[in-house]
Amino acid sequence: MKPLTCIVPLVLSLFLLNACSDRDYLLQSVKGQWSLMSRAQPIDDILEQNSESQNIRDQLIKVVELREFAVSSLKLPDTGSYRQYVDLGRPYVVWNLVVAPELSLKLNQWCFPFVGCVTYRGYFDEASATTLAQKYSKQGFDVDVYGVQAYSTLNWFDDPVLNTFLTNDDLRLAALLFHEMSHQVVYVPNDTDFNESFAKTVEMEGLRRWLQGSDSHDLWAQCLQREDQSADFYEFLAGIRANLGQVYASSLDNNQKRLAKQEILAHAFDEYERLKRRWHGYVGFDQWMQGGLNNARLSSVATYNDLVPAFQTLLRQVDNDLFKFYAEVKKLGKLPERERNARLKSLSHRLKVLLIKPSSLQYEWASIMRTDQPFFLS
Repeated sequence: MKPLTCIVPLVLSLFLLNACSDRDYLLQSVKGQWSLMSRAQPIDDILEQNSESQNIRDQLIKVVELREFAVSSLKLPDTGSYRQYVDLGRPYVVWNLVVAPELSLKLNQWCFPFVGCVTYRGYFDEASATTLAQKYSKQGFDVDVYGVQAYSTLNWFDDPVLNTFLTNDDLRLAALLFHEMSHQVVYVPNDTDFNESFAKTVEMEGLRRWLQGSDSHDLWAQCLQREDQSADFYEFLAGIRANLGQVYASSLDNNQKRLAKQEILAHAFDEYERLKRRWHGYVGFDQWMQGGLNNARLSSVATYNDLVPAFQTLLRQVDNDLFKFYAEVKKLGKLPERERNARLKSLSHRLKVLLIKPSSLQYEWASIMRTDQPFFLS
């Protein structure tokens, strides 16, 4: 394990390079990370000493197996991460705040040393995130606060397995671990869409290989059904964003834009009910919809999905060779932003249809579930 003292120079740098108004936020981030790391216990010790319940031990055994698979079969980095366990005693590790203007789909950004700018602000305390959200809301912004099960420190520290991981079924547990470990391969400052879509692509390829190796066709069919429904839901949300974007870019005055926005969002709930009937009553996204629709919620969902087709195309261009794929992604990450975006757009256009073949374990995309953010500030 990396020494806890390595947090000190990072903290000093953060304080020196950020405005005074950010110091309280950074301090809570450091305290939260310190508290988490100081409570970490080696998984091997827990399994040997029977210091947790049988259910927890069974889940940790799965984590060990999944981590070994990720290193050996997905070529993900074999670091000190996910070798320890922490029970936080709460359902989420952090709560993220996202903010967007009332008449724009462009998310606010917050910038930090080392990692650049991100479109969220994470808090280890839900009340702090909610308090700031209320301030933005009073100023007329659209806001969203949502719980996060995991995040990556990008190799600054050895990330532990959290109790928040273990509430998932086998598919989601595997997906979460593959996703988090992929953040250690490449990270592009100031480009959340790039980072999250890359991790989502590795996650899905990891699930395909993992289930293929265990010949779990039933689980893969279940995974594809989930992803198919998620893809439908994402397309539904993309349509709402497109309609809102047209309104915001129009020559209407602001009051007219507000009325048009209300009509689009109200109509969306009727469309969602029709979508559920197509799913034969599947209610997996009801809880998300019950949170309401606004610019912040709609735009933050896009972050996790928009570039997935581009990365899947790139993966296929190298015949699913992950070493070559990672190398190509790193090259992309080094390109200037405009050139990188043009390349990704070109790749996206080449992927028209993804086949669903449970019998051959071909894969589908792309989940709506938001499970992580890539940095300890989250």
